[in-house]
Amino acid sequence: MRVLVIDDSRATRAVIRRVLTGIGCEVVEAQHGRAALELLATEDLPDVALVDWNMPEMDGLSFIRAVRADPSLERLPLVMVTTESEPAQVVRALSAGADEYAMKPFTADIILDKLALLGLDVPDGR
Repeated sequence: MRVLVIDDSRATRAVIRRVLTGIGCEVVEAQHGRAALELLATEDLPDVALVDWNMPEMDGLSFIRAVRADPSLERLPLVMVTTESEPAQVVRALSAGADEYAMKPFTADIILDKLALLGLDVPDGR
């Protein structure tokens, strides 16, 4: 499984990368939404994208809206992974097109459970 991790925090990207590579995933990283869109235009489409909300240049909500507006990307599964915990923010993200929502701080099991909920092949032996 190929996963795009979009987060301006190098530490958060490293934690997610460690979890995902530990189960055999290929991880591609971007520091903000604009860089992620550039990656999506030039590389093979990932199986899923994990998206932070609060980032410079292009935030996660704008990224999700841009992906959902692009017919070539509209089926890409998107998981918002963020510190935004207000119910109204969860509704905004899901309404914009996020498929799942995980709040920071998260555990490895939470990330893997979100991927499994999307129907992605996640090994059970965590």
